[in-house]
Amino acid sequence: MTTLSPAAEAPSLTSVFVRLKLSLLKNGLKQSGGRTAAYVASIVVALFFAAGMMLAFLLLRGHTDAATVTVLIAGVLALAWTVMPLFVPSGDETLDPSRLTMLPLAPQPLVRALLVASLVGVGPVLTLCLATGSALALAHGAAGVGAAVLAVPLLVVGCVALSRAVAAANVRLLTSRKGRDLAVLSGLVIAVGVQVVNFGAQRLSQSGGGLSTLEPAAEVVGWLPPASAVSAIDAASTGDYAVAAAKLLLTAAALAGLLRWWQRSLVRLMVEPDGSTIGAASDAGAKDKSSSGLLGRILPGGRTGTVMERSLRYIWRDPKTKGAWVTSLAIGAIVPLFNAIQGTGSLYFACFASGMLGVQMYNQFGQDTSAFWMVAQTISTTADAYAELRARALALLLITVPYTLLVLVATASVLGEWGSFPEALGTALALLGAMMATGAFASANFPYSIPQDSAYKNVAPGQAGLAWISIFGGMLSAAVLCAPVLVANLVLHLTDQESALWLLLPGGALYAALMVWGGLKLAAPRVAKRLPEILAAVSKG
Repeated sequence: MTTLSPAAEAPSLTSVFVRLKLSLLKNGLKQSGGRTAAYVASIVVALFFAAGMMLAFLLLRGHTDAATVTVLIAGVLALAWTVMPLFVPSGDETLDPSRLTMLPLAPQPLVRALLVASLVGVGPVLTLCLATGSALALAHGAAGVGAAVLAVPLLVVGCVALSRAVAAANVRLLTSRKGRDLAVLSGLVIAVGVQVVNFGAQRLSQSGGGLSTLEPAAEVVGWLPPASAVSAIDAASTGDYAVAAAKLLLTAAALAGLLRWWQRSLVRLMVEPDGSTIGAASDAGAKDKSSSGLLGRILPGGRTGTVMERSLRYIWRDPKTKGAWVTSLAIGAIVPLFNAIQGTGSLYFACFASGMLGVQMYNQFGQDTSAFWMVAQTISTTADAYAELRARALALLLITVPYTLLVLVATASVLGEWGSFPEALGTALALLGAMMATGAFASANFPYSIPQDSAYKNVAPGQAGLAWISIFGGMLSAAVLCAPVLVANLVLHLTDQESALWLLLPGGALYAALMVWGGLKLAAPRVAKRLPEILAAVSKG
């Protein structure tokens, strides 16, 4: 009689997930040399950054404002960990726990295994370096060192748990099309953040109070987990043991709450159906009908209205088109307004909005990608091509003209330069008209494909030269076309004929309309003649 050998002891779930994370990293790097190079480059940059920050923290040791700086850095670090899953949901394949729904895994061991596996990567190591540097800058005496020993892991694990809890709570949103559109906002947040930091640094240098002016903010952030762990080190080092203990307990309690929230989100994800698409079939028709009715009342009829509606829907629904528009709208307002707030701006900076939005007229057919073949079926004559281009230009002008006016009004309100408003608006409209004209001509002569399989590629391989010629050649041509309005503006200023500067508003608007009309008239025959070449170019990606 044979006896069965005892079953081998199953490996722990935590070790399985750690090995799985390492395998995902290794297999991902094997997919392409570019991905490997990017990962290695990120490691090198992170190491240099970590080394620089560690040196800065060591130099900060003993400084009177060391606590203020380290606490605020910890707060910014925690904020970055919080918003990163919302803006880059596809940055880590293990962020999606819905892939584990079919596995018989208990919630508590699963959370523990995911947490440990999440500590593997460049981000957690960089966070550990920053936390260690903060501890080195603040810890003094045995009490400070003891608090640092507890605070460093609390900060690192707290940041990772915060990121994972947010991702698990929003995973169904993040993996949907609308959720992926949140990544579009990342460029906006970065642009606004850079300007806010720049503005804050200038105000800080002008105040004369140095870093001490940030102490009230640091006091508040010092009680917000997980930055409160860093503040606890300073409290323990200065002998305020009760406050240090309270802040460490607060951080630990917040970490426990995050883990509990994460566990409940995982349980709900694994046992409850996804209700985000319930009733979608019935609601979609009603929404499309109401949306079409609203646009139908605003837009003209016939081919013009149809093309305008299609272009506007692309702007709203296509992720890459939406991303380009959001970035242009944000930067077009940020540059003039922040310069005006800082006292270094001019009303003519509002022309930046015209330039950023005018770029959207370039490569009109490439934005359609391979779907352009359906549009091509409706173009058989020069008149058809002209109607197509005119409708696309009108759709853009429906947004760009009011937005340019809005930015000019806001900038003039900040600067108080209402006397220069007419001439600045006329110049901005002339620039917009020139961009629209050259954009139509470039779309007809230098079309290129926009790949849809990658969020980081905006030009198909082998078409980079076309993109450079189209955009930068067109922008240079637009600057040349604006020369008459710019020269007229300069002459009126040099001859002290300021009473006649208001004429630049109607003159610039008329000149813009003529340039748009002329650009469309020149581009339309080229589109009708080169239709097969355009179709081949935009379908390459």
